[in-house]
Amino acid sequence: MNSPDKNPPDNIEGLIHNLLGEIGEDPSRDGLLRTPRRVAKAYRHLTSGYGVNIDKLLNGALFDVTYDAMVIVKDIELYSLCEHHMLPFYGKAHIAYLPSKKVLGLSKIPRIVDAYARRLQVQERLTQQIAETLMEKIAPQGVGVVIEARHLCMMMRGVEKQNSVAITSAMLGTFRDCRETREEFLALVRGERA
Repeated sequence: MNSPDKNPPDNIEGLIHNLLGEIGEDPSRDGLLRTPRRVAKAYRHLTSGYGVNIDKLLNGALFDVTYDAMVIVKDIELYSLCEHHMLPFYGKAHIAYLPSKKVLGLSKIPRIVDAYARRLQVQERLTQQIAETLMEKIAPQGVGVVIEARHLCMMMRGVEKQNSVAITSAMLGTFRDCRETREEFLALVRGERA
């Protein structure tokens, strides 16, 4: 059996090896010898969301409950890669829904975030995908999603603004149609009493 360091290189490794040379580095330098393998492993993890089946992820974790008040999971850490520069963006997602006969196991909400964040993304699409998935899979009265993130493509290059935060939201069902529901969610996300 081959050790992990003896496995043949995959396409990503070859591409990274070539990239190192293209940027003026020596890929055979001691500190870079295993870099292509490490980068390939990192990219497989960072893009693992492409292989996630949402139905399998949920694994039947829907429960019949007579509960019609808001369910919120906030401050869910997320890490993703911007599809424009393949640089990271990171932040927090705040997610709420109003149940309609069923509730979802709470741990499934961060898993849904990860399933979509671990793809090449734009924050706007990520926000919408999470909201639409919850709406489709648990059929609640409504869903609210707010994501706050910092983008390294803005911080490290281009405008180089270190303290900027992008905020996106998706409001579906009662969160879009009922101002009081939307305001309650946003107040609770901010840590205010509704």
